[in-house]
Amino acid sequence: MPEPTLGALLERRDLHLRLVTTVPRARLDAELRWVHSSDLPDPSPFLDDHVALLTTGSQFDRTSADEYVDRLVSRGVQALGFGIGVVTARIPADLAIACERAGLPLFEVPYRTPFLAVSRACADAAAAHAFARRSWALSAQRSVSLAALRDDPLPAAIGELARQLGAWVGLFDAGGDVAVARPDDLPAAASAQLAHAVSGMLDAGVPSADTLSAGGSDFQVQTLGRGGALRGALAIRGTDVDQEARAVITTVVAMAGFALERASDLASGHAALRAGVLRALTGGDVELARSIAVAAWGSLPAEPVRAGVVSGREVDLVDYLEARASHAPGSIFFAPDGDRTVILLGPGEDAPEPVWTRFGAPVGLSRPTTYARLGAAIDEARAAVPSAGVATYSPGSADLFRSAGPDQLAAARALLEPLRLAGGSLDEHLRAWLDHDASNDRTAEALGIHRHTVRAHILRAGELLDLDLSSFAGRASAWTALRVCSE
Repeated sequence: MPEPTLGALLERRDLHLRLVTTVPRARLDAELRWVHSSDLPDPSPFLDDHVALLTTGSQFDRTSADEYVDRLVSRGVQALGFGIGVVTARIPADLAIACERAGLPLFEVPYRTPFLAVSRACADAAAAHAFARRSWALSAQRSVSLAALRDDPLPAAIGELARQLGAWVGLFDAGGDVAVARPDDLPAAASAQLAHAVSGMLDAGVPSADTLSAGGSDFQVQTLGRGGALRGALAIRGTDVDQEARAVITTVVAMAGFALERASDLASGHAALRAGVLRALTGGDVELARSIAVAAWGSLPAEPVRAGVVSGREVDLVDYLEARASHAPGSIFFAPDGDRTVILLGPGEDAPEPVWTRFGAPVGLSRPTTYARLGAAIDEARAAVPSAGVATYSPGSADLFRSAGPDQLAAARALLEPLRLAGGSLDEHLRAWLDHDASNDRTAEALGIHRHTVRAHILRAGELLDLDLSSFAGRASAWTALRVCSE
């Protein structure tokens, strides 16, 4: 049942109404909430917008037609009906001219049609429309609930909501990416703009509803989840939503919120499996880790990878990373590691900015490496964790003396890596040379090689390490690095 309009009222044959002025089709199709009658010179204080006013014209000896019409237009009156045969036999010419000038629809009400009949017709149409909308809302909620019983409950419910509303509906996950969209016809530019705006709402961390513009369209967006633990957002294209449609949307909002909360619980359960995969990787069993990852998440990031260490492993952060990884399978992997979280990034992938902007978790990144050196890369990332934001590890001999433990080990491995990559026995000869107080003769005797060979190897090692091994500082750095790596 369509909503009451001026056009529908004028088409009622039993009322015998006649339109007098020229009216655009849009005005005839606009909502008509009520029909009121008054002969006051200024009835505007007692009127609401989207109503039609009926009058017999007795007031025009106390006000001009132009002033009267201007007051009605300013108040938002939808139309003016003039009852003929009571005060005047026909509509006054100056009133018709004023209405035509102001664009206010003017229609004639014959003497045989009571004003009450016109008001009752509008009221009956409004009641029928309200009943139809309530019936639609009950039917739509039932359809959405039945859709939620399917094997793919959330996509099915979103699709049914889009069908019932006749509008685009999108569900965004905690990462601000579209998880489900129906129908799938939103232009890429609008989708990117909307995703950016939704991410801003999620970054705020506060439950909210707002109207956003993207790609020339308006979208109503409602976040999902509680304050500080937002799970995503529901977006609907268009802003013309009445109370009944809002009730159907609320049903889907509750359903989606519950589904995302459950997904969060499952993500927490997956943490142990992810931690096991990380242990397998750092333990050297890459094939085992890869087979588990393929079965559970699709794949691991391709080499070379960068390790990231995130200072924290809060539930909300894990939910975000889970959503981020699900939209980029094979490019990012994460796992809990004690009181921190380790992220593995594939080629070309950057650390997700919301990790430190939305969750305030500092991120340290390693240099690109292979899975064979993942343990060392994690040490590098751990050593690079800043006080805020993100930082990439940059090796330097001064890091050797900064602190003991993983940071020192990462620095030592990074410093000696050129010797490892060069191959041969440079590292062994350097160690022996330092153990023999930097004496070429004693080192040559201990190794059974010529002293010129020792001298050449030490010069080459110094070049690769970028250290002046003729100085105390250079020898101390090399000696410390070798000792740390041997422990």
